[in-house]
Amino acid sequence: MSGHNKWSTIKHKKGAADAKRGKVFTKIIKELTVAAKMGGADPDANPRLRTAIDKAKSENMPKDNIERAIKKGSGGLEGVNYEETTYEGYGPGGVAVLVEVMTDNRNRTVSDVRSIFSKCNGNMGEAGCVAWLFDKKGLIIYPKDTDFDALFEASLEAGADDVVDEEGQIEVVTDPSAFIEVREALEKAGFKFESAEVTMIPQTMVKLEGKQAESMLKLMDRLEDNDDVQNVYANFDISDEEMEKMM
Repeated sequence: MSGHNKWSTIKHKKGAADAKRGKVFTKIIKELTVAAKMGGADPDANPRLRTAIDKAKSENMPKDNIERAIKKGSGGLEGVNYEETTYEGYGPGGVAVLVEVMTDNRNRTVSDVRSIFSKCNGNMGEAGCVAWLFDKKGLIIYPKDTDFDALFEASLEAGADDVVDEEGQIEVVTDPSAFIEVREALEKAGFKFESAEVTMIPQTMVKLEGKQAESMLKLMDRLEDNDDVQNVYANFDISDEEMEKMM
C-alpha cells in the first residue's frame, strides 16, 4: 500500500479526520484559490480546479465557500497571494518525506517545517534529496467488494496505468494527465470510488515499529496540522499489529 494512502487509513482509524475538518477546509480553500488564479475560474478548462472542487464537495464544503475561493483566485475578490513550494526531508528510520506548502511567508514556513522535523527525530534535506523516490500519479480507491475483473477491464479501457488489489481496497493508478478522464469514465460505468486524487506514490517502503513508528506518526500529524502545509507524503509502512499497540 502506498505510504500516503497508509497514512490516510491510519488517520481514519485514529478518528482525526472529523476533529480537523476546519483545517481541511482551510487547505482546500487555498487550493481552490491558487488553482483558479493559475488556470482560470472555469473548471471545464482547468483540470486542477476541477479536482479541487471535487475534493471540496467530498468534504461537504458549502457551495458559497467554494465559489468565494474561486472568485478570490480569479480576481473577483481581494485575497492573499500564496506561493507554492515543496520541502524534502527524512523522518525516523530514514523515511523519505515530501511536504507541499502554500504560503504567504516562505521564511516563516520553512522555519516552522524545519522545527517540526527536528522535534520528531527527523531532519530537512536539500531540494531533490527524496523526490526521486516518489512518482506523481492519479490514485482512485474503490471498496474491496467491487467486482475486480470488471473494474480492471473498464479501467484499462479508460486509459489507466494499473489496477491493484490491495489489502482492504482496490487501487486504480493513472497518469496525472489521464486522471479526470479515467475517473469520470469509471463513474459512468457505475463504479463508485471512495477517494480520488493526484498524489505522490512511493517506489519503496520503510517498515517502522516501536518508538520510530510513534515518532513518524507524530511528525505526520504535526506537519499536517501546520496551516501552510497542503500535503505530506512519506514512504513508511506500519503494520496493523503495530498500530494496535499504539492506539
